[in-house]
Amino acid sequence: MRQDSINTPTADISLYFNTQDAAVPSHQETLGQVVMEVLKSGITVNRQSICARLLSRLAEIKQPELEKHHHELIALLFGREV
Repeated sequence: MRQDSINTPTADISLYFNTQDAAVPSHQETLGQVVMEVLKSGITVNRQSICARLLSRLAEIKQPELEKHHHELIALLFGREV
């Protein structure tokens, strides 16, 4: 049986993930990237090194959504609500 429509379960899942806001990653994903950057640079992973890396990334960001995202992560490091 041939299906001409795109309403298969796989297609629905694909459409769901493609419509998500890919411009702003999850907090976990960003922190994972930051920790990997710190580890690759040979620096000890601690709150200070993570914060420094987030601040350096923040200085280069031009998108308001990503800027807000990084501010939220910095606030999480210091246990403050945004």
